[in-house]
Amino acid sequence: MRQGNNSIKHIVIVGGGSAGWITAGLLAAQHPRASGGGVDVTVIESPDVATIGVGEGTWPTMRSTLQKIGLDEAEFLETCEASPKQGTRFHGWVNGGEDDVYYHPFSVPAGYPNAPVVPYWQAYGSDVRFAQSVSAQAQVCDHGLAPKLPSIGPNGPALNYGYHLNAGRFADLLKTHCIERLGVAHVLAHVQGIDGGPDENIKGLRLANGETLEGDLFVDCTGQAAMLIEGHYGIGLSKQDHILFNDRAWAAQVPYASQQSAIQSQTNATAQKAGWVWDIGLTSRRGIGHVFSSAHSSDEEALEVLWEYLRDQAEVDLSNVSPRLLSFEPGYRERFWHRNCVAVGMSAGFIEPLEASALVMVELAAQRIAEELPPSTDTLDLVAARFNELFGYRWARIIDFIKLHYVLSQRDDTAYWRDHRDAKSIPVRLQELLRLWAHQVPSPRDFPQIDEIFSAASYQYVLYGMGFKTAVRPSGDQARQDQHVGRLLDDVARQARQLTRDLPDNRTFQWALHQARSGQLHAQGA
Repeated sequence: MRQGNNSIKHIVIVGGGSAGWITAGLLAAQHPRASGGGVDVTVIESPDVATIGVGEGTWPTMRSTLQKIGLDEAEFLETCEASPKQGTRFHGWVNGGEDDVYYHPFSVPAGYPNAPVVPYWQAYGSDVRFAQSVSAQAQVCDHGLAPKLPSIGPNGPALNYGYHLNAGRFADLLKTHCIERLGVAHVLAHVQGIDGGPDENIKGLRLANGETLEGDLFVDCTGQAAMLIEGHYGIGLSKQDHILFNDRAWAAQVPYASQQSAIQSQTNATAQKAGWVWDIGLTSRRGIGHVFSSAHSSDEEALEVLWEYLRDQAEVDLSNVSPRLLSFEPGYRERFWHRNCVAVGMSAGFIEPLEASALVMVELAAQRIAEELPPSTDTLDLVAARFNELFGYRWARIIDFIKLHYVLSQRDDTAYWRDHRDAKSIPVRLQELLRLWAHQVPSPRDFPQIDEIFSAASYQYVLYGMGFKTAVRPSGDQARQDQHVGRLLDDVARQARQLTRDLPDNRTFQWALHQARSGQLHAQGA
């Protein structure tokens, strides 16, 4: 039951899936009921609404999130058919040629952020691709290797990594963990009505079984339906289709040829005439899809592009592959937190998954709610205002960064790529940064927030991976700087040789983890 006065004691999350259960886990773990300031957390799910289940790539932040909610990495990897993700490899984004490939790895460049690596690389090393020059991770990915040894735990030394995962299994694991280990209540029912007017706080949810579920704070994780934030409060979407055109996707689950097939260490993003194809490797299968612009391609044309990509994959059995069509409206909420309701996940917004930003925005939003959760509703308006300002900024930065990939392209083969370079479609802030970066390298000075959604290191990988040139003013101490950077890049080359010699491939890594976990479970049951 709901507590008296204005205390926030009961948080109701409407909708499950990854968004709902990550939010529940972080709130329950950081505000446990047993503590004096704890809260009750309830997740209500409709029995007839399935999760979309295609958000299968994470950022390295997910490692921290798993630790915060107390979920063991080995259990997560095995249960969710997950594998380490070390970045993204882009094919065909610059000019569409056979050798048009570059990486955005998760490990920062050597000497970042202080060493003047970019000017040195442009002067002496540009015959080697930028990512391969400044990070050993690109070579590790080229060899299909894991980011660490199996004996090293999640906090031990490793190349930076996130995960590829089965989104449906991840949601199920989170649900079980939250209910059984964190005390989250679970209600399976349809929401038929909302108590509280559009100018009031939500008091409760009327369920199909005749009950009313009361609460003090409500989190909308109902996906594109946005039942609370839009359906009840009428908070609209700030559409971004004038900047990023992709609004549909064909998604497929593709089996490996055998259980010994190689697992890729990165997401592969292959440019097409009116969109791009994602290709990610789980332990049990690959997730492959074609995201595209309906203004530049019909559904049928886009599906044929996906089939062409699939037919080009060696030894892939396509007999049981059945792509499904997804549609979305690129944009984000005009406000994310209104009165005692906050939207998380696709209720808050969705942009094409080029840099796998969907799950990280869930993590960041849920963590922010947990960090700033006030003891009462008296200051909800202040917390909401801060939240809305921060996440408006973060969504705009995601759009800037994704747009950068298109703006730098030299492709001129279709209207899709030409339209992306139209000045009217490029955000003003991105235009200004590109002018600035013509004579200075992206640095943390360009990104003032403490927790920026994309760092200057990420911008460097995309800029110089796609052939951007920065005419840096020579330093008065250039010779000494060149010696220092030369040694750094020599160290990168030595590290790459060592890692490609010592690290296991992803299959071997997963098998070793499975054996170790099986031994632990056997010992616990003995």
